[in-house]
Parts: sequence; C-alpha cells; structure tokens
Amino acid sequence: MAEPTEKEKMLRGELYRAFTPELMAARARCEQAYRRFNSASLNGEISRRRQIELWRDLVQDTRPLPPPAEDQEADDALLRNEPWVQAPVIMDYGFNVRVGEGVFINVNCVCIDTCLITIGARTMFGPNVHLYSGTHPVDPAVRNGTLGPETGKEIHIGEDCWLGGNVTVLPGVTIGRGCTIGAGSVVTKDVPAFHVAAGNPARIIRKIETSMEEES
Repeated sequence: MAEPTEKEKMLRGELYRAFTPELMAARARCEQAYRRFNSASLNGEISRRRQIELWRDLVQDTRPLPPPAEDQEADDALLRNEPWVQAPVIMDYGFNVRVGEGVFINVNCVCIDTCLITIGARTMFGPNVHLYSGTHPVDPAVRNGTLGPETGKEIHIGEDCWLGGNVTVLPGVTIGRGCTIGAGSVVTKDVPAFHVAAGNPARIIRKIETSMEEES
C-alpha cells in the first residue's frame, strides 16, 4: 500500500508537513482566489451572481448556478439562498470550508481550514470571526518551526447559530444548532444545541427556550 500523502494525512487530522510542494501550491491557489473575491467585492461594482461565482471558486464548489434571469432583480431572487459573505475573507485552502444556505459572514472572517469546517444553514457571523481547525504540537522539539509537523481537528457549527463579533473557535469544537456565542468569546469546547455561551474560555450561560427545538 502506498504511503499517504501529506494532504491525505492533513485531511485525516494526522501529523503532516505543511511546507511541501502540493500543499504550498494549494495555499497559493487559495490566496489568489480570496484576493480576487476580496478585490471584486470591495470594489463595489460587482453583481450578486459574480460574487457567488468568485466565492464558489474560492471554496471549490463546482455545483452549477441556475441560468441567469432576464433582469437583475429576478436574478438576485434566484440566488437568495446563497451565502452572503462580506469581504475581506482569508482562508488557507478553501476546499475544506462548507457553508450552508442563507449563511451571513461579516467582514474579516478567517478560516484556518486544515481540516473540514462546516457552517450550517442560516447561521450568522459578526465581524472578525476566526475559525481555527489547524494546530501544532505543544512540544517545541517536535514542533520545530516550519520544518516540523502540524495537525488539525474538524470544526462544525450547526444551523441557525449566531456568533458575535471577534469570536474565535478552536480545533475540534462542535457548536450545536441554534446557539448564540457572545462577542469576544474563545470557544474551546463543544456547545450543546440551543444554548448561549460566552467568555474566554467560553462557558454555557443559559439554555435558549425556542419552538425550534421541537423540530430538531
């Protein structure tokens, strides 16, 4: 059996080396893609359709968009369930980010997508939300700067969540459906569905009473 590639080890959450030709090229592709998205979005003269096309290029979503409608208003209506992403945004790879319908991501979102990051439908981010699925060995002798290995753990954010401004989510965290995370929080552990959490590190504040829970 062939030895796994560094990319395969990365995606499995194993120790891998990031400064190899394949992964360096993948990060360079992603940087070019998010620069195109950011530049076009911040320029202000871009259609909703074109912004979604650039977003899909960034996250390597190859699903076809519906054919354009005859006028701008009708075309925007066709795309109403697509994510709304405010530039600028930064990612490492892009292909490890999965965003559901009707998501809103405010400015300055950073996704260190070493491993898979999922964001459920209708979830909303304040500005400066950072999602870090990548991490490093604690032992500096093993870490060894850019010559040493890295690793990661998946991040999953459920549907109908709200993450306030300046929230940071660390590797391996799952935030359940319908949660609210207070501004400035650092989420180091899982948050169960329909709870408010806040602080550094984030702690459960209270349960959210909602009819939505009955549907989960």
